[in-house]
Amino acid sequence: MLTDITIALGLVLILEGLVYALAPSFLEQLLAMLRALSEEQRRLIGLIAITLGTGLVLAAKTFGG
Repeated sequence: MLTDITIALGLVLILEGLVYALAPSFLEQLLAMLRALSEEQRRLIGLIAITLGTGLVLAAKTFGG
């Protein structure tokens, strides 16, 4: 369990690092778009991301072993 969490956090850091390393100007544009959204819209996006992430984890656990 702890190994899985460590691997997951490592993968998140890799993906975050790739965005900063490969597309820093795109990241600035994305942040500007996020600033233009209301707090409720950002909260909804976060809740959708949580739901999709949970679904992916459950699907991987169910179908992947």
